[in-house]
Amino acid sequence: MSGSTDVRLYRWDELPKERLTDKLERRIITGERMMIAHVYLQKGCVVPLHHHENEQLTYVLEGALHFYLGEDRGRDMVVRAGEVLHLPSDVPHEAVALEDTLDVDIFCPPRQDWLDKTDAYLRRG
Repeated sequence: MSGSTDVRLYRWDELPKERLTDKLERRIITGERMMIAHVYLQKGCVVPLHHHENEQLTYVLEGALHFYLGEDRGRDMVVRAGEVLHLPSDVPHEAVALEDTLDVDIFCPPRQDWLDKTDAYLRRG
């Protein structure tokens, strides 16, 4: 089987949590062409308006996130546990945690700014 030596098993609870602010933490798993992250947001946490080339799926496992979409924040929606939001490439978005929330973010390609820690917009807390 081609590539079988690259197969790896991860356990979320064994990965270190990266603390970005007093209300925001994450765990990241990355492959060559995709990335998945557990994102832990405390109630009131704001992910400031930003955009990126990466296509994104946000799957809320627990809690709820209020998303504001567009440069003018003209469209909004609440994404709750069990729901998935698809954000195409370069769509400006902001999120506010309405309650303590755990979401799974999937990116393609991987977020290089998350990997090299140049994601200053998230670290302003």
